[in-house]
Amino acid sequence: MVSVVLMLVVTFTAKASYILLPMDENTQKNHLKAYGITFWVLNSGVEAYWLLNYQGGSFAFKHTPLFENECKVRGVSYKVIPNAQFGKIRSDISNPEMNQEVIKLEKPPKIAVYTPDFNSRGEEIQPWDDAVTLVLTYAEIPYDVIYDRQVLEDKLAEYDWLHLHHEDFTGQYGKFYASQGGKPWYKENQRRMEELASSMGYAKVSQLKLAVAKRIKEYVEGGGFMFAMCSATDTYDIALAAEGLDICADMYDGDPIQAYTESDLDFSKTLAFKDFKLVKNPLVYEHSSIDHKNRRITPETDYFTLFEFSAKYDPVPAMLTQNHTLTIKGFMGQATAYSKKFIKSHVLIMGENKGINEARYIHGTQGFGTWTFYGGHDPEDYRHFVGDPETDLNLHPNSAGYRLILNNVLFPAAEKKKRKT
Repeated sequence: MVSVVLMLVVTFTAKASYILLPMDENTQKNHLKAYGITFWVLNSGVEAYWLLNYQGGSFAFKHTPLFENECKVRGVSYKVIPNAQFGKIRSDISNPEMNQEVIKLEKPPKIAVYTPDFNSRGEEIQPWDDAVTLVLTYAEIPYDVIYDRQVLEDKLAEYDWLHLHHEDFTGQYGKFYASQGGKPWYKENQRRMEELASSMGYAKVSQLKLAVAKRIKEYVEGGGFMFAMCSATDTYDIALAAEGLDICADMYDGDPIQAYTESDLDFSKTLAFKDFKLVKNPLVYEHSSIDHKNRRITPETDYFTLFEFSAKYDPVPAMLTQNHTLTIKGFMGQATAYSKKFIKSHVLIMGENKGINEARYIHGTQGFGTWTFYGGHDPEDYRHFVGDPETDLNLHPNSAGYRLILNNVLFPAAEKKKRKT
């Protein structure tokens, strides 16, 4: 396949034209599938360009009939432009007074989604969907499913980008016990998780999850890119901070919570959060003070704003915030938003609701790698309940909230010198 595409590129070099995928609000019919087209081009062995802040963060690549036809098939808006015009666009973008930049995308990242493998077999053990797998599937971007066993067997080294499904790394099963503890799905999920932990030599699920969290941290420190949403963000840091403590009540691990104080938490081990307090009541559907629950906001007025970064001097956050709008509809989750007072000082806030002092979209570096946390469950489902049907992205092809996820997917494809923060 790669050789065929390269041959086509050589054949049409004389014409030297490019395909431009405009990503502004009025021109692009399907923003989400435009990412998939760009990923597919990269996967064919051809470089692409990400034009930061140019028409909403447009993409461009060499024109071939094969690429053009794929745009038509997937319903992605495009323009075929001559080489001279593309050169003019790049020249204009290079103007120091323009907050724009050309980022070369070189190689598609190999993607792993951390989620129970029994979910991947279509079994409804966990009755909720995942925004990342939904949009990867819709955009036709390939990914592999991995879980605890693969992580602890060092399979993460095979991947460039890792997404954490809506996991509870504290071993408390999302603290669903009060509302869902008697349901068959909950009991079966707990049974399988305890069986998995035991088969891997751990006495408790919480111990298994801590080991996995630490191994993921090593993956990031070694140069990996990690992205998480909803409960996989705050519970990840809680698990790291609570290492050596038993914070699980008996309905979760068979014995009482260990007596401890907040001073026993080690915030030096966390990625993003500090000084938070845990919710010790096992029947309360909340893990800690990280999640900003006292929001006093209605669905109609719930929005957050993206920061504008310098595309030339801060290309990483500029890539991660590319969009056709700076105002994003809010949406809830088990971890909806982050109280700013619990965010470490070195963490970059990329999206916030300033009026109620909360962060929604944050980013940081750890060793040679990076992580991004995105609050909420589903950008197009304001309040997603257990058992609700999954979102049909055919109804939301221009979702600004979902674009933020796909920015993270393509970010590792950027040439290495542009990925350094």
